[in-house]
Amino acid sequence: MMERIWPAFQSIDTSSGALGGAVFRTITELIPILTAAPADHATRSKWLERLFEAVQNDGVEYLAPLEDRWGEIAQYPDLIDAYADRMIEMVRRAWADHQTFNHVIGTSICLSCLLEGGRYAGLQELLATRRMKSWSWHRFGAEALVRQGLWESAIAYAEAARSDTNPRFSETSIDRFCEKLLIDHGRADEAYRRYGLRAASGTTNLSVYRSLVRTYPNSDRRQMLLDLIETGGNKCKWFAAAKDSGFFDIAVECAATQGADPSTLMRAARDFCGKEPKFAATVALLALSSMLDGGGYDPSVSEVDDAVKHLLAASRQIGSIEWALRELGKLRERRCAPGREPFQHAIQAALSRWHPVEPSV
Repeated sequence: MMERIWPAFQSIDTSSGALGGAVFRTITELIPILTAAPADHATRSKWLERLFEAVQNDGVEYLAPLEDRWGEIAQYPDLIDAYADRMIEMVRRAWADHQTFNHVIGTSICLSCLLEGGRYAGLQELLATRRMKSWSWHRFGAEALVRQGLWESAIAYAEAARSDTNPRFSETSIDRFCEKLLIDHGRADEAYRRYGLRAASGTTNLSVYRSLVRTYPNSDRRQMLLDLIETGGNKCKWFAAAKDSGFFDIAVECAATQGADPSTLMRAARDFCGKEPKFAATVALLALSSMLDGGGYDPSVSEVDDAVKHLLAASRQIGSIEWALRELGKLRERRCAPGREPFQHAIQAALSRWHPVEPSV
Protein backbone atom coordinates (compact mmCIF):
# COMPACT_ATOMS: atom_id res chain seq x y z
CA MET A 1 0.00 0.00 0.00
CA MET A 2 2.81 2.43 0.87
CA GLU A 3 4.32 1.89 -2.57
CA ARG A 4 1.03 2.67 -4.30
CA ILE A 5 -0.01 5.85 -2.48
CA TRP A 6 1.92 8.35 -4.61
CA PRO A 7 1.25 6.68 -8.01
CA ALA A 8 -2.45 6.53 -7.17
CA PHE A 9 -2.83 10.11 -5.93
CA GLN A 10 -0.24 12.09 -7.90
CA SER A 11 -2.78 13.35 -10.45
CA ILE A 12 -5.46 14.24 -7.90
CA ASP A 13 -5.98 17.79 -6.63
CA THR A 14 -5.21 17.55 -2.90
CA SER A 15 -5.28 21.28 -2.13
CA SER A 16 -8.15 20.90 0.34
CA GLY A 17 -5.96 18.76 2.57
CA ALA A 18 -8.66 16.13 3.08
CA LEU A 19 -6.83 13.42 1.14
CA GLY A 20 -3.53 14.16 2.83
CA GLY A 21 -5.22 13.99 6.23
CA ALA A 22 -6.79 10.65 5.41
CA VAL A 23 -3.45 9.23 4.25
CA PHE A 24 -1.73 10.54 7.39
CA ARG A 25 -4.28 8.91 9.68
CA THR A 26 -4.10 5.64 7.79
CA ILE A 27 -0.31 5.43 7.88
CA THR A 28 -0.24 6.42 11.54
CA GLU A 29 -2.61 3.54 12.31
CA LEU A 30 -0.58 1.07 10.27
CA ILE A 31 2.88 1.88 11.65
CA PRO A 32 2.41 0.05 15.00
CA ILE A 33 1.16 -3.00 13.08
CA LEU A 34 4.16 -2.88 10.77
CA THR A 35 6.53 -2.42 13.70
CA ALA A 36 5.12 -5.36 15.67
CA ALA A 37 4.77 -7.68 12.68
CA PRO A 38 6.62 -11.02 13.23
CA ALA A 39 9.19 -10.69 10.46
CA ASP A 40 12.69 -12.18 10.51
CA HIS A 41 15.77 -10.12 9.69
CA ALA A 42 15.83 -10.93 5.98
CA THR A 43 12.13 -10.18 5.51
CA ARG A 44 12.24 -6.89 7.40
CA SER A 45 15.34 -5.86 5.47
CA LYS A 46 13.46 -6.41 2.19
CA TRP A 47 10.47 -4.47 3.51
CA LEU A 48 12.71 -1.56 4.41
CA GLU A 49 14.29 -1.46 0.99
CA ARG A 50 10.91 -1.36 -0.70
CA LEU A 51 9.71 1.31 1.70
CA PHE A 52 12.88 3.33 1.17
CA GLU A 53 12.30 3.30 -2.58
CA ALA A 54 8.69 4.41 -1.99
CA VAL A 55 9.93 7.32 0.14
CA GLN A 56 12.37 8.41 -2.57
CA ASN A 57 9.55 8.42 -5.13
CA ASP A 58 7.00 10.12 -2.84
CA GLY A 59 6.13 13.44 -4.50
CA VAL A 60 4.48 15.28 -1.59
CA GLU A 61 5.81 13.40 1.44
CA TYR A 62 2.72 11.32 2.08
CA LEU A 63 5.07 8.87 3.80
CA ALA A 64 6.52 11.39 6.24
CA PRO A 65 5.06 9.57 9.29
CA LEU A 66 6.85 6.45 8.10
CA GLU A 67 10.16 8.31 7.90
CA ASP A 68 9.70 9.76 11.38
CA ARG A 69 9.50 6.28 12.92
CA TRP A 70 11.91 4.43 10.68
CA GLY A 71 14.13 3.38 13.53
CA GLU A 72 11.21 1.71 15.31
CA ILE A 73 10.12 -0.07 12.13
CA ALA A 74 13.66 -1.33 11.42
CA GLN A 75 13.68 -3.20 14.74
CA TYR A 76 17.07 -4.91 14.29
CA PRO A 77 20.06 -2.88 15.60
CA ASP A 78 22.20 -3.50 12.53
CA LEU A 79 19.39 -2.37 10.21
CA ILE A 80 18.88 0.76 12.31
CA ASP A 81 22.59 1.59 12.11
CA ALA A 82 22.72 0.77 8.41
CA TYR A 83 20.08 3.36 7.50
CA ALA A 84 21.60 5.95 9.81
CA ASP A 85 24.99 5.48 8.16
CA ARG A 86 23.42 5.42 4.70
CA MET A 87 21.96 8.91 5.13
CA ILE A 88 24.13 10.77 7.62
CA GLU A 89 26.80 12.12 5.29
CA MET A 90 24.26 13.41 2.76
CA VAL A 91 22.35 15.19 5.52
CA ARG A 92 25.56 16.58 7.02
CA ARG A 93 26.70 18.04 3.71
CA ALA A 94 23.29 19.57 3.01
CA TRP A 95 23.05 21.18 6.44
CA ALA A 96 26.65 22.34 6.53
CA ASP A 97 26.05 24.45 3.41
CA HIS A 98 24.61 27.63 4.93
CA GLN A 99 24.51 29.50 1.64
CA THR A 100 21.94 27.40 -0.18
CA PHE A 101 19.00 25.23 0.78
CA ASN A 102 19.49 21.56 0.06
CA HIS A 103 16.75 19.10 0.88
CA VAL A 104 17.63 15.46 1.42
CA ILE A 105 14.74 13.08 0.98
CA GLY A 106 14.72 10.76 3.96
CA THR A 107 16.33 13.13 6.46
CA SER A 108 13.93 11.94 9.16
CA ILE A 109 14.97 8.36 8.44
CA CYS A 110 18.49 9.26 9.44
CA LEU A 111 17.44 11.16 12.58
CA SER A 112 15.03 8.45 13.67
CA CYS A 113 17.68 5.76 13.31
CA LEU A 114 20.26 7.78 15.23
CA LEU A 115 17.70 8.20 18.01
CA GLU A 116 16.52 4.59 18.13
CA GLY A 117 20.09 3.35 17.83
CA GLY A 118 21.07 5.30 20.94
CA ARG A 119 23.61 7.37 19.01
CA TYR A 120 22.68 10.51 20.89
CA ALA A 121 25.99 12.35 20.58
CA GLY A 122 26.03 11.83 16.82
CA LEU A 123 22.44 12.98 16.58
CA GLN A 124 23.13 16.21 18.48
CA GLU A 125 26.30 16.85 16.50
CA LEU A 126 24.38 16.45 13.24
CA LEU A 127 21.55 18.74 14.36
CA ALA A 128 24.08 21.37 15.40
CA THR A 129 25.20 21.73 11.78
CA ARG A 130 21.85 23.24 10.76
CA ARG A 131 21.99 27.01 10.56
CA MET A 132 18.32 27.43 11.50
CA LYS A 133 16.54 25.29 14.00
CA SER A 134 13.34 23.51 13.03
CA TRP A 135 11.19 21.50 15.40
CA SER A 136 10.46 18.93 12.71
CA TRP A 137 14.13 17.92 12.98
CA HIS A 138 15.15 19.07 16.43
CA ARG A 139 12.38 17.17 18.18
CA PHE A 140 14.59 14.11 17.70
CA GLY A 141 17.29 15.87 19.70
CA ALA A 142 14.79 16.78 22.41
CA GLU A 143 13.63 13.18 22.63
CA ALA A 144 17.25 12.04 22.89
CA LEU A 145 17.66 14.24 25.98
CA VAL A 146 14.51 12.75 27.51
CA ARG A 147 15.83 9.23 26.99
CA GLN A 148 18.99 10.22 28.80
CA GLY A 149 16.96 11.44 31.77
CA LEU A 150 17.58 15.11 30.97
CA TRP A 151 13.93 16.08 30.65
CA GLU A 152 14.34 19.64 31.94
CA SER A 153 17.11 20.19 29.40
CA ALA A 154 14.76 18.73 26.78
CA ILE A 155 12.19 21.44 27.56
CA ALA A 156 14.82 24.16 27.22
CA TYR A 157 16.04 22.56 23.98
CA ALA A 158 12.49 22.49 22.59
CA GLU A 159 11.90 26.11 23.54
CA ALA A 160 15.08 27.06 21.72
CA ALA A 161 13.74 25.41 18.56
CA ARG A 162 10.94 27.96 18.22
CA SER A 163 10.98 30.17 15.16
CA ASP A 164 13.59 32.95 15.27
CA THR A 165 12.06 34.73 12.30
CA ASN A 166 8.54 34.71 13.73
CA PRO A 167 8.82 34.88 17.54
CA ARG A 168 5.06 35.38 17.97
CA PHE A 169 4.33 32.09 16.24
CA SER A 170 3.54 29.34 18.73
CA GLU A 171 4.35 25.81 17.65
CA THR A 172 1.61 23.69 19.17
CA SER A 173 3.70 20.54 18.83
CA ILE A 174 6.40 22.12 20.99
CA ASP A 175 3.79 23.15 23.55
CA ARG A 176 2.44 19.60 23.71
CA PHE A 177 5.90 18.08 24.03
CA CYS A 178 6.84 20.34 26.93
CA GLU A 179 3.42 20.06 28.55
CA LYS A 180 3.59 16.26 28.60
CA LEU A 181 7.04 16.25 30.16
CA LEU A 182 5.94 18.53 32.98
CA ILE A 183 2.79 16.50 33.63
CA ASP A 184 4.70 13.21 33.56
CA HIS A 185 7.04 14.61 36.20
CA GLY A 186 4.34 15.78 38.56
CA ARG A 187 4.26 19.45 37.60
CA ALA A 188 0.76 19.71 36.14
CA ASP A 189 0.13 23.21 37.51
CA GLU A 190 3.22 24.53 35.75
CA ALA A 191 2.28 22.65 32.59
CA TYR A 192 -1.16 24.26 32.57
CA ARG A 193 0.22 27.72 33.27
CA ARG A 194 2.91 27.57 30.59
CA TYR A 195 1.42 25.40 27.87
CA GLY A 196 -2.05 24.06 28.62
CA LEU A 197 -4.22 26.67 26.95
CA ARG A 198 -2.09 26.71 23.79
CA ALA A 199 -1.68 22.95 23.59
CA ALA A 200 -5.40 22.12 23.83
CA SER A 201 -6.70 21.20 20.40
CA GLY A 202 -9.92 20.33 18.60
CA THR A 203 -12.03 21.11 15.57
CA THR A 204 -14.52 23.11 17.64
CA ASN A 205 -14.24 25.21 20.78
CA LEU A 206 -16.18 22.52 22.63
CA SER A 207 -13.65 19.87 21.60
CA VAL A 208 -10.80 22.22 22.59
CA TYR A 209 -12.35 22.56 26.04
CA ARG A 210 -12.85 18.80 26.37
CA SER A 211 -9.25 18.24 25.31
CA LEU A 212 -8.10 20.52 28.12
CA VAL A 213 -10.34 18.74 30.65
CA ARG A 214 -8.93 15.35 29.63
CA THR A 215 -5.38 16.61 30.07
CA TYR A 216 -6.09 18.21 33.46
CA PRO A 217 -8.87 16.09 35.01
CA ASN A 218 -8.21 17.39 38.53
CA SER A 219 -8.38 21.09 37.66
CA ASP A 220 -11.37 23.42 38.06
CA ARG A 221 -13.39 22.88 34.88
CA ARG A 222 -15.24 26.17 35.15
CA GLN A 223 -12.02 28.12 35.50
CA MET A 224 -10.49 26.28 32.55
CA LEU A 225 -13.42 27.33 30.38
CA LEU A 226 -13.08 30.94 31.55
CA ASP A 227 -9.35 30.83 30.81
CA LEU A 228 -9.99 29.54 27.29
CA ILE A 229 -12.54 32.27 26.66
CA GLU A 230 -10.15 34.94 27.91
CA THR A 231 -7.24 33.76 25.82
CA GLY A 232 -9.21 32.55 22.79
CA GLY A 233 -11.07 35.79 22.15
CA ASN A 234 -14.36 36.11 20.26
CA LYS A 235 -16.45 35.28 23.30
CA CYS A 236 -19.62 34.58 21.33
CA LYS A 237 -17.96 31.53 19.75
CA TRP A 238 -17.70 29.82 23.15
CA PHE A 239 -21.48 29.62 23.67
CA ALA A 240 -21.76 25.96 22.66
CA ALA A 241 -18.83 24.93 24.82
CA ALA A 242 -20.31 26.64 27.88
CA LYS A 243 -23.81 25.32 27.19
CA ASP A 244 -22.81 21.72 26.61
CA SER A 245 -20.54 21.80 29.66
CA GLY A 246 -23.43 22.86 31.88
CA PHE A 247 -22.16 26.34 32.70
CA PHE A 248 -25.33 28.12 31.70
CA ASP A 249 -24.46 31.47 33.27
CA ILE A 250 -21.29 31.61 31.18
CA ALA A 251 -23.24 30.52 28.14
CA VAL A 252 -25.67 33.42 28.64
CA GLU A 253 -22.74 35.84 28.84
CA CYS A 254 -21.41 34.44 25.56
CA ALA A 255 -24.86 34.62 23.96
CA ALA A 256 -25.21 38.27 24.92
CA THR A 257 -21.98 39.14 23.13
CA GLN A 258 -22.20 40.86 19.78
CA GLY A 259 -21.83 38.34 16.98
CA ALA A 260 -23.64 35.44 18.63
CA ASP A 261 -25.49 33.42 15.99
CA PRO A 262 -29.28 33.68 16.60
CA SER A 263 -29.93 30.30 14.96
CA THR A 264 -27.57 28.64 17.42
CA LEU A 265 -29.27 30.41 20.31
CA MET A 266 -32.71 29.41 19.06
CA ARG A 267 -31.73 25.74 18.81
CA ALA A 268 -30.42 25.91 22.36
CA ALA A 269 -33.73 27.42 23.51
CA ARG A 270 -35.58 24.55 21.84
CA ASP A 271 -33.31 21.83 23.22
CA PHE A 272 -33.26 23.14 26.79
CA CYS A 273 -36.87 24.29 27.06
CA GLY A 274 -37.82 21.30 29.17
CA LYS A 275 -34.71 20.75 31.29
CA GLU A 276 -33.35 24.29 31.78
CA PRO A 277 -36.32 26.59 31.09
CA LYS A 278 -34.78 29.73 32.61
CA PHE A 279 -31.75 29.37 30.40
CA ALA A 280 -33.91 28.53 27.39
CA ALA A 281 -36.09 31.62 27.90
CA THR A 282 -33.05 33.87 28.22
CA VAL A 283 -31.31 32.66 25.06
CA ALA A 284 -34.58 32.72 23.09
CA LEU A 285 -34.96 36.39 24.00
CA LEU A 286 -31.34 37.04 23.03
CA ALA A 287 -31.91 35.28 19.70
CA LEU A 288 -34.86 37.57 18.97
CA SER A 289 -32.87 40.64 19.96
CA SER A 290 -30.00 39.58 17.70
CA MET A 291 -32.29 39.04 14.73
CA LEU A 292 -33.85 42.48 15.18
CA ASP A 293 -30.36 43.99 15.30
CA GLY A 294 -29.49 42.43 11.96
CA GLY A 295 -27.78 39.29 13.22
CA GLY A 296 -27.88 35.90 11.55
CA TYR A 297 -27.50 34.75 7.98
CA ASP A 298 -30.73 35.60 6.14
CA PRO A 299 -33.11 34.50 8.93
CA SER A 300 -36.80 34.03 8.14
CA VAL A 301 -39.95 35.19 9.89
CA SER A 302 -40.66 31.56 10.79
CA GLU A 303 -37.49 31.55 12.90
CA VAL A 304 -38.84 34.53 14.80
CA ASP A 305 -42.09 32.65 15.37
CA ASP A 306 -40.15 29.64 16.65
CA ALA A 307 -38.05 31.77 19.00
CA VAL A 308 -41.19 33.41 20.42
CA LYS A 309 -42.74 29.98 20.88
CA HIS A 310 -39.70 28.68 22.79
CA LEU A 311 -39.53 31.84 24.89
CA LEU A 312 -43.15 31.59 25.97
CA ALA A 313 -43.05 27.84 26.54
CA ALA A 314 -39.97 28.09 28.74
CA SER A 315 -41.31 31.14 30.60
CA ARG A 316 -44.56 29.35 31.34
CA GLN A 317 -42.65 26.57 33.08
CA ILE A 318 -40.95 28.96 35.48
CA GLY A 319 -43.99 31.17 36.06
CA SER A 320 -42.53 34.13 34.18
CA ILE A 321 -44.94 34.47 31.29
CA GLU A 322 -45.71 38.10 32.13
CA TRP A 323 -42.01 38.91 32.14
CA ALA A 324 -41.64 37.30 28.72
CA LEU A 325 -44.56 39.28 27.30
CA ARG A 326 -43.16 42.55 28.66
CA GLU A 327 -39.80 41.80 27.08
CA LEU A 328 -41.46 41.02 23.77
CA GLY A 329 -43.28 44.33 24.04
CA LYS A 330 -39.96 46.11 24.44
CA LEU A 331 -38.61 44.38 21.35
CA ARG A 332 -41.71 45.38 19.39
CA GLU A 333 -41.25 49.04 20.29
CA ARG A 334 -37.51 49.47 19.85
CA ARG A 335 -35.70 50.48 16.69
CA CYS A 336 -34.63 47.55 14.53
CA ALA A 337 -32.10 47.16 11.74
CA PRO A 338 -33.23 48.12 8.21
CA GLY A 339 -35.05 45.23 6.58
CA ARG A 340 -35.91 43.54 9.86
CA GLU A 341 -39.31 45.25 10.27
CA PRO A 342 -41.19 42.02 9.36
CA PHE A 343 -39.65 40.45 12.44
CA GLN A 344 -41.18 43.12 14.63
CA HIS A 345 -44.50 42.53 12.91
CA ALA A 346 -44.18 38.83 13.79
CA ILE A 347 -43.57 39.73 17.41
CA GLN A 348 -46.60 42.03 17.34
CA ALA A 349 -48.71 39.21 15.92
CA ALA A 350 -47.57 36.90 18.69
CA LEU A 351 -48.42 39.48 21.34
CA SER A 352 -51.85 40.08 19.85
CA ARG A 353 -52.71 36.47 20.61
CA TRP A 354 -52.12 37.10 24.32
CA HIS A 355 -54.21 39.24 26.65
CA PRO A 356 -52.37 39.07 29.93
CA VAL A 357 -53.82 40.60 33.05
CA GLU A 358 -51.91 43.78 33.93
CA PRO A 359 -49.86 43.09 37.05
CA SER A 360 -50.87 45.06 40.13
CA VAL A 361 -48.46 47.69 41.38
